[in-house]
Amino acid sequence: MNEQLLYHIALTSIPNIGDVTAKKLIAYCGSSEQVFKESKRLLEKVPGIGSVYAKSIIDHKTEALNIAEEELEYIQENDIIPLFYLNDNYPKRLVHCEDGPILLYTKGNIDFNNQKVVSIVGTRRATDYGKEFCEKIVADLAPHNPLIISGLAYGIDVAAHKAAIKNKLSTVGVLAHGLDRLYPAQHKGVAKEMLEKGGLASDFKSGTNPDRENFPKRNRVVAGLSDLTIVVESSKKGGSLITAGLANGYNRDVFALPGKLSDTQSEGCNWLIKTNKAALIQSVKDIEYIMNWKVEEKPQNKQASLFVELTPEQQVLRNLLSQKEKMAIDEISLVAKMPMSQTTTLLLEMEFSGLVKSLPGKMYKLV
Repeated sequence: MNEQLLYHIALTSIPNIGDVTAKKLIAYCGSSEQVFKESKRLLEKVPGIGSVYAKSIIDHKTEALNIAEEELEYIQENDIIPLFYLNDNYPKRLVHCEDGPILLYTKGNIDFNNQKVVSIVGTRRATDYGKEFCEKIVADLAPHNPLIISGLAYGIDVAAHKAAIKNKLSTVGVLAHGLDRLYPAQHKGVAKEMLEKGGLASDFKSGTNPDRENFPKRNRVVAGLSDLTIVVESSKKGGSLITAGLANGYNRDVFALPGKLSDTQSEGCNWLIKTNKAALIQSVKDIEYIMNWKVEEKPQNKQASLFVELTPEQQVLRNLLSQKEKMAIDEISLVAKMPMSQTTTLLLEMEFSGLVKSLPGKMYKLV
């Protein structure tokens, strides 16, 4: 495992080899290790690589492996958990992002595959209006038990993390530097609390400074880890607009808090709404409606489910499901002579009541 990890790290240390290119190399060569063992001639044949990238790999392989050895030692000594994009523990939502990092360094107790994940971003110069909304939306989201993602920066980011901690929700700060440091340093106390339920993540190796160019790269991870991104406040050229654009590119939902036309800190949000790049958000109900989220109820046991009062339509579905061990939703809809949308809604209601259980492949069975 450590040997494979060594090559994963080394591949990220080759100049000019980004995540998209690295994935091409791994797919063609079979593994990170094999990339370092191939000849320049073969590497040049990899689609999208060519002589320049192949030369960079050959020229820098020794240096990259030395860097990787140091990083591996740091990881082992500091309880850092590296997640490789082909491994089962890699965030499932991030797998679908073409430019997602091949290696994500994490620290803490994080479930990236939580059923609901929300990114909250915004300006560093947050107003009381923005901070108050941030605190309220996180509190109102609490019944859904989402994982809250942000960047641990000043303003809206840290407000989101603090609100998550206050409401006993897991929260993760995605950093624009290595996990051996924290920027801004004033947020060390918040970061320490986050490690207890959530934690920190970065695709940058230790020793990496929070340089300006790292923040847009960091933003793709913030957007990619989530089901939706909420932009609370942003100027017309704010970094949060980059995150919103990336989320749109990943086909994720984006919400923006509207503000006065005269407020500089709301220019970016108003623009997102105006150009249909974000849905206007006033309360948690907007998220619940667009995302079709319902508050999860504790599953009832079979005995309790016997006393659930069913509508005539639900009774029809229950009778159908009682005839077979399991049924596909399209078959249920066809036999019941109901529209697919109605069938889906009824089955979801019955699932929340503990009457039916959904199975892989859009199959359902009685509990």
